[in-house]
Amino acid sequence: MIVPVILAGGSGTRLWPLSREFYPKQLINMYNQHTMLQNTVIRLDNTDGMDAPLIVCNDVHRFMTAEQLHQIDVKPRAIILEPAARNTAPAIALAAIQLTAQALDPVMLVLPADHRINDVPAFHQGIQKGKTLADEGYLITFGIVPDTPETGYGYIQKGDSLDDTACRIQRFVEKPDLTTARSYLDSGDYCWNSGMFMFKASAILKELETHAPDMVKTCKKAVSQGRQDLDFFRVDPAVFDRVQADSIDYAVMEKTDRGVMVSLDAGWNDLGSFDALWQTEQKDTRANVIKGDVLIHDVNGSYINAQSRLVAAVGMDAVVVVETRDAVLVAPRDRVQDVKQIVNQLKSGSRRESDTHAKVYRPWGDYETIDQSHRYQVKRITVKPGAKLSLQKHFHRAEHWTVVSGTAIVTRGKETLMLKEDQSTYIPLGTVHRLENPGKIPLELIEVQSGPYLGEDDIVRFDDVYGREKEKEKVANP
Repeated sequence: MIVPVILAGGSGTRLWPLSREFYPKQLINMYNQHTMLQNTVIRLDNTDGMDAPLIVCNDVHRFMTAEQLHQIDVKPRAIILEPAARNTAPAIALAAIQLTAQALDPVMLVLPADHRINDVPAFHQGIQKGKTLADEGYLITFGIVPDTPETGYGYIQKGDSLDDTACRIQRFVEKPDLTTARSYLDSGDYCWNSGMFMFKASAILKELETHAPDMVKTCKKAVSQGRQDLDFFRVDPAVFDRVQADSIDYAVMEKTDRGVMVSLDAGWNDLGSFDALWQTEQKDTRANVIKGDVLIHDVNGSYINAQSRLVAAVGMDAVVVVETRDAVLVAPRDRVQDVKQIVNQLKSGSRRESDTHAKVYRPWGDYETIDQSHRYQVKRITVKPGAKLSLQKHFHRAEHWTVVSGTAIVTRGKETLMLKEDQSTYIPLGTVHRLENPGKIPLELIEVQSGPYLGEDDIVRFDDVYGREKEKEKVANP
């Protein structure tokens, strides 16, 4: 049996403003109608011996992760919530501990949720090769056969061959400069480090206990003191916070004598930057990738993505332009790795654009801010059929709701109201209230907030069908 372990906890800062902390790239449809998480799961279809996936994700992404799996009719084996990002080694340890605690010892297929693979049959062949070696007790990493002198990836040097596609690992090397990358490509002795692995759960735990015993001890305690919460397993946050962050490469693969690399040539890309998106997308006759409402003149080799309005460009070569409702990025294509510096500036200035989009997704639907100024804010709210918001109140704002389409059941203090199109109601400051969609179509309404403080953390919950805490909520989960 193979259990896919999907690592879905990244933030994708190099793809800002498309990817943001509370809505990162693995949850976005970057290149087709499915999100990257969904594509990661879908490409495992029809693979021999494949079990339901185990997902490891950040707590703030839990509802979106569960919803996206539901959309493709996939019931996961488990969704483990990390209260904080600690890199790949602790995430893999949590998954292995959970599996062995159920008296299982499957082969774990560890896959980041943000990769693109074009040749799925070749990928499946690589998985079967990896399983054969993992069953023999080896720890497998997949090395991507390089076709360019890429400086954005780490590399793995080949050791002694086991057969035509598998070899021992000589060494891992960090991202090289261009000259070094060219020498790696010319030698034929190196592969890109994909970050994909296969090993038995017992084998990786044994190696972690040898090379990172404190990590395993702390992770086991975090699991033993964790709890099930609806569809999610929450590890103990106070305990897990003490786990030292480390990658599985550093923690185990560079130290073990059981490491083997399986070479994989399957049209792989980790889509870690806008240049990577440009490389993998279909281009026009002047090597441009154009998405959305875009007009160009004398533009070459560029990536232009318009999300919400017309974007026009004239006389530009090898640039990236990305427009969203609340931000625009412009950069030379060969400098897009530096986008994270902009994100750092946004974070240091406590600007919400580093974390959230104009449209914010919630387990019950979404909302979008369409206007705001001093003491007022206007939102467009969409509630899914059958969904309801928490029973709540605010200390600093009043709200006025007008239904645009659908039907709403409104709890307002001791009253219960049913509102239809063009009807409205007022929620005074401090009044306990709830919004619910009893219908078969989405409920859309306009909310006008007024008051001295309009932050999303001004909320006290009294009841919530999604299990969120009955207290002032973090900005991430209003």
